[in-house]
Amino acid sequence: MRLLENKTVVITGASRGIGRGIALVLAKHGANIAFTYSRSVDSAITLTEEITNLSVKCKAYQSNAANFEDSQKLIEQVLLDFETIDVLINNAGITKDNLLMRMNEDDFDKVIEVNLKSVFNMVKATQRIFLKNRSGSIINISSIVGVKGNAGQSNYAASKAGIIGFSKSIALELGSRNIRSNVIAPGFIQTEMTDKLNQDVVNQWISGIPLKRGGTPEDVANLCLFLSSDLSTFITGQVINVDGGMLT
Repeated sequence: MRLLENKTVVITGASRGIGRGIALVLAKHGANIAFTYSRSVDSAITLTEEITNLSVKCKAYQSNAANFEDSQKLIEQVLLDFETIDVLINNAGITKDNLLMRMNEDDFDKVIEVNLKSVFNMVKATQRIFLKNRSGSIINISSIVGVKGNAGQSNYAASKAGIIGFSKSIALELGSRNIRSNVIAPGFIQTEMTDKLNQDVVNQWISGIPLKRGGTPEDVANLCLFLSSDLSTFITGQVINVDGGMLT
């Protein structure tokens, strides 16, 4: 059973990591995929080919979700290419970790801009389509760091906590039009980024996870699949942790 047959999904920051996993899982369930990337041209081309081979439509767009004008132009182009949008998944994000005493203003501002302002930009650009269709699912990728905080990540935590407050507010604003807004808060997910960590650091993370393993991009993607599909039509304004029980 393909849960997203003929639906069009827009995903930001999908050329690698969690975003890539989301794109592949949703495509396997029949979704047409429009995704953005920043600099990873080769990865974007490879992913486009993989998804196209699944007999769905796919197109990659080099776009900066943190820029309001770019986001508007992106959605206009996606509409021309795909005719409509059914699901928006805001996944783009960066880290610039440091203790507050060593963090400079630019590193704080950049993380807020890319992680949080991008969500505003993309939802703002897409909501008119959802309002016209009187349906839509918005899925914003936050982090358990946005729920509980983390030393050395005050900028990242602030951006991810902001996503939660924004998403809950949008759920209240748009719910009467059958538009849903939910948040996924991943914990320790093993990607190309975490593969670069010292094994002792990885083991320390895993020791604090009741399931005693790191998550995979597919673990996050499977929840995106549920929230994108008609199986979740009565779920909005929620924050769902994908963390192996870390915050239990």
